[in-house]
Amino acid sequence: MDPDYIPQDVARCDLCKTAIAQNYCDFCHVSLCKHCIGEHISDEYDKHKIVPFLQRKSTLIYPKCETHKNDTCKYQCKDCDVFVCSHCTASSQHMGHQFVNLEELFSTLKRHIKSDAAELRNLIIPAYTEIVSDLEHDISNINGEYEKLLKEISKHREEIHKKVDNFFNKMEKKISEMKMKHHIILKKQLNETRHKRSLIKKSQVDLTEFEECNNVWSTIQYISKNKEFSHLPPRISVKMPKFVPKQIDMVKLCSLFGELSPLSTILEEGVLIARKPELLDEPEILHTFKTGHTGLRCVICLNEEQILASGKTPHIRCFNIAGVLQKTIKTKWPNDIAVDQDRALLYVDGRVGSVFKVKNDQTERIIRLEEWTPTNLCVTSFGDLLITIYSDDKTQSKVVRYSGSTVKQTIQFDDEGQPLYSGNSSIKYISENRNLDICVADCGAGAVVVVNQAGKLRFRYTGHPSPAKSRRFEPYGITTDNQNRILTSDCDNHRIHIIDANGQFLRYIDNCDTLLPYGLCIDNDKNLLVCEFRSGNVKKIKYLA
Repeated sequence: MDPDYIPQDVARCDLCKTAIAQNYCDFCHVSLCKHCIGEHISDEYDKHKIVPFLQRKSTLIYPKCETHKNDTCKYQCKDCDVFVCSHCTASSQHMGHQFVNLEELFSTLKRHIKSDAAELRNLIIPAYTEIVSDLEHDISNINGEYEKLLKEISKHREEIHKKVDNFFNKMEKKISEMKMKHHIILKKQLNETRHKRSLIKKSQVDLTEFEECNNVWSTIQYISKNKEFSHLPPRISVKMPKFVPKQIDMVKLCSLFGELSPLSTILEEGVLIARKPELLDEPEILHTFKTGHTGLRCVICLNEEQILASGKTPHIRCFNIAGVLQKTIKTKWPNDIAVDQDRALLYVDGRVGSVFKVKNDQTERIIRLEEWTPTNLCVTSFGDLLITIYSDDKTQSKVVRYSGSTVKQTIQFDDEGQPLYSGNSSIKYISENRNLDICVADCGAGAVVVVNQAGKLRFRYTGHPSPAKSRRFEPYGITTDNQNRILTSDCDNHRIHIIDANGQFLRYIDNCDTLLPYGLCIDNDKNLLVCEFRSGNVKKIKYLA
């Protein structure tokens, strides 16, 4: 049998095909036994690189220099984008140019290749496999799902038939009742008329007798009844009922039966195979700019180019991403600010218990509360508005979801009937996570309170033990990133807490000299914007690798 086709667990020599390969030519990529090495290198001894088999492909094969034929290129000229040897780097042609060491570049790309291979193996291929499995499962379930749909329609058809039959059965019953009543009315009149006719006939007989009678006394006793009989009985005319069918509007009729939604196809962007950004070991400050606000409390991104900031002043300032002031928006006294899906500015004014909307330099009140005071707000991924509010007697707090100016949901108590939030006027910044959890930084309770979309309590985060700081954890600002991580400012301890979507502590950001950090926001480049309450500065911090 040909040894090339014998199942083997060891590599064989590529020349003799039988002996076990103990060496490898890194230049020719050939496996060799000891006896075949001499034959292999006999032609051009200098070009071959013979290494132990386990160290195969460890020798780097550099390209030949086109200018200096006997040299290899171990550098790349970044200015000329060509491979060069050591002689070329010293030549006048490349004087003052920047060079890249090819060995270092090779090692870097090898790491990327290894990382890409691991990503293909561990992320991309499993993701595609899962999609294939889901599609096969969906295809296998198509017949069953459409059978269910047909059964639902058939059941609804029977119900409609029953209702139509009931309607006409009632109509037929009513007709029978009307027929009986009609018959009784006419029968009664017939009987009365017959009775009177019999009286008339009897009178007629009497008159015949009187005509033939010659008795004076009897004739004198005669009294005429013709006047009475001349009043004919009233003729009852009963009008027959009629069935008046209405013209059937098929569109309205079909709408009463129900609707069949169209077969819709939604192409969702695949995001499962994206690398998950890791947290930097040492977050770094990228930029700091002054807002000029006294008591800086809030910062948000209006769009990719503009940032809004507000504080304890009756206006909101708009900056470009470099921190240069572009305009000032006059307001009342904004407690908190947000941007809706139309990129319109929203702000809370607790003093008048209202939420205002600013668009095209026009301000309108969109929500006004009675007996409750709004403190903070955020806009959800579906365009709803979440507002934290407290009662005027400062004993209750809750979260209210608005669609426009209509209340859709109220979140106040847990499953045991206990308040979810501290009943006071303390600020309660709010943010919606990407998994639709609702996250509230309850400063008065010293906790981040997280509930799901339905308002069910998921967890409370009350801080992480740290020997370096001893002041009580009182979260102020809060935001979330695209990995469902929650970031909250620990103002009095001058640091930011990062926790995961389940409330597990991940790390602090405490190396960026953030003094009294307050409002937080993630910008379009996934950097963290931090308000410094007292200084009025905004710091842009890179915290992801």
